[in-house]
Amino acid sequence: MAVLTEEQSLIKDQASAWVVAKAPVGSFRALRDSKSGQSFAPDTYKAMVDMGWSGILVPQQYGGSDLGYLTFGLILEQLGRQLTASPLFSSSLVGVTALLLAGNPAQKEALLPGIASGSVLLTLALDESSRHQPEHTALQAVKRGEGFTLTGSKTFVAEGMCATHFVVAARTSGNPGDAQGISLFVVPADASGITRSALPAIDSRDHARLTLTNVQVGGTALLGALDDGLPVLEKILDRARIGIAAEMLGTACQAFDMTLDYLKTRVQFGKVIGSFQALGHRAAAMYSLMEQSRSCVEAALQAVDAGADNVPELASLAKCQVGKFLFAMSNELIQIHGGIGMTDEFDAGLYLKRARVLEASFGNRAYHRDRYARLMGF
Repeated sequence: MAVLTEEQSLIKDQASAWVVAKAPVGSFRALRDSKSGQSFAPDTYKAMVDMGWSGILVPQQYGGSDLGYLTFGLILEQLGRQLTASPLFSSSLVGVTALLLAGNPAQKEALLPGIASGSVLLTLALDESSRHQPEHTALQAVKRGEGFTLTGSKTFVAEGMCATHFVVAARTSGNPGDAQGISLFVVPADASGITRSALPAIDSRDHARLTLTNVQVGGTALLGALDDGLPVLEKILDRARIGIAAEMLGTACQAFDMTLDYLKTRVQFGKVIGSFQALGHRAAAMYSLMEQSRSCVEAALQAVDAGADNVPELASLAKCQVGKFLFAMSNELIQIHGGIGMTDEFDAGLYLKRARVLEASFGNRAYHRDRYARLMGF
């Protein structure tokens, strides 16, 4: 387990208490059942902004606190525990990371203060099919004078309906599958030619399908190098994978705690069911997976903060390991609770549905097992 500074410990405790008191899973259930069309409560996100969470990765000169990825991961874990819905991960981690790694001073000045204050929601538009394949980007960006014309589509864009800006991965040369020829662009969501439609998903969150038809952007929209965007895109994705792994860890840990409480209180045949050896073995197996997953996630977060060379390997390891834990634990949550676990009135189903979406986001276990093996030379 990572050794936290006093400030990190205070932030973790604050986040833990706040999500339980102000944004528990019951609030998410109420939002889902309201049929309002909202995927998160604006007041909830405003409270996060007021607590400074939206600026944790933003440098101080742009209105943030620059507290690092481990600190951000501690918050994401607590949000994952209560299934708290917000654009915090998509905008304040993924969007900010894209600007920090690839943005020029003008782009940072234009967007980072707004992300920190909550007025700008910047999200990544990458995948074009059900599979996570960054190098297979096909959306075209054609040079037109000083600018570019973007045409194509993106799917499963997180926070796509509420975003004010997108980081769009586009192909400026070559063919889908080529490592060379991918470029990144910052595109306002209200640009002429962009249409977005809500993409219903089992986790009841904000996912969108984007269609770009002859969208005109200036040369200043280019984020990073022309035709050579894949290397920096992979760095952005690795930090996103580690961040989402932290959220997944929280979701799985809460599922473990719910199951453990049930094992200690449910009585069958005159005994609490936790005293049955078979169920005890299953709980012990999940505990081992939990500790392994925490070690992987915290090591990856610390590696990013330290600027380590092995961030890609640790990112895939964390995403794969915590994905294994979350998949198994969300199943156990249903199975050990038995009949009530199958009802919508019980929260287990909400955790199972969110788990399946998180497992597939930014590459599933199969993707990261293969990637980890290649990175390690196997």
